[in-house]
Amino acid sequence: MHMHPAAEIGMPLDAVDTPALLVDLDALERNIQRMAKAVTQSSVTLRPHAKSHKCPVIALRQMAAGAIGVCCQKVGEAEAMVYGGVPNVLVSNQIVGTGKIARLVALAKQAWVAVCADHPANVQSLNEAAPAFGVRLPVLVESNVGMDRCGVEPGEPVVALAKQIAASPGLRFAGLQAYHGSAQHLREYSKREEAIGLAVAKISQSVELLSRHGLACEMITGAGTGTYRFEAASGVYTELQAGSYIFMDADYAKNLALDGNPTSDFEHSLFVWATVMSRPTKERAVLDAGHKALSIDAGLPWVAGMPDVEYIRAADEHGKLTLRDPNRALELGSKLRLIPGHCDPTVNLYDWFVGYRKDRVEAIWPIAARGASR
Repeated sequence: MHMHPAAEIGMPLDAVDTPALLVDLDALERNIQRMAKAVTQSSVTLRPHAKSHKCPVIALRQMAAGAIGVCCQKVGEAEAMVYGGVPNVLVSNQIVGTGKIARLVALAKQAWVAVCADHPANVQSLNEAAPAFGVRLPVLVESNVGMDRCGVEPGEPVVALAKQIAASPGLRFAGLQAYHGSAQHLREYSKREEAIGLAVAKISQSVELLSRHGLACEMITGAGTGTYRFEAASGVYTELQAGSYIFMDADYAKNLALDGNPTSDFEHSLFVWATVMSRPTKERAVLDAGHKALSIDAGLPWVAGMPDVEYIRAADEHGKLTLRDPNRALELGSKLRLIPGHCDPTVNLYDWFVGYRKDRVEAIWPIAARGASR
């Protein structure tokens, strides 16, 4: 059940009930334009990951700025995007199970939809399902380029699976999924660059072997917010799947740029709006935002604009703050913005984005794919 929005259009930000998920619209729009500009200066296209925002409204804004479509991880996310008007979706994951595959191929009758595979049995299942819906489904081979999660190994295993896809009448070999997620949060610039360099070498090996067997790679897709510049400059990747750049959570902000300073490509635009519900001492305050209001899997949130205030512990419904300045004016009812450590699972806790500009609510967007875990 979707909860009623915490805000109304036109109200001042201070009147928005808490906890609420805020989006600074000016910062969001600048982030979208910065990535669009970075892509136009390279030979790649942008296919941002919708698991970061789960919102067709934002996806369509990204496409209006030049993105060719989006990628998703689950069929439910893809359905939310297509039903919300997004015409081009890659499910950058394996879809296994009769029911899920039926939903996937049925969705491919309504929009351009592709999927990834890394096992012959999955390819066979996709091929058996596609003709029943009159679909020839584009399928990418996922290759393990260093993440050691999903994906066949580079080289001959890639070729073998690509041949099976190409020989399947209900499928079409569409290229390679080559995402190196482990590289995204390597803090040092040189280590991220090195990791993607190794990934590019593995992809190049696979592409060369595929070419020898008469199989062309239409798409070589991957990359993330932490490494997108390296994939864009590689001469191998054709698409970038960066997603978190639109929000720039606290964890990504810990990555270092070439000069050794924190990366500054994008701005923080996503915040959890929280209220001080207790001020038991001058050095301690408590917020109404804990585990149920934000994800802490990638670390605790930062308090925006208050370097002397630190969020030090989360409970189910409480967030504990420590104040280095005991004279800080932070009384009962005071509201502040928290920068989540990890944007994706934090977004998944909410039904609505509250978009604001200059401290006034301008937009309320449904998070249509919230909870789309199937």
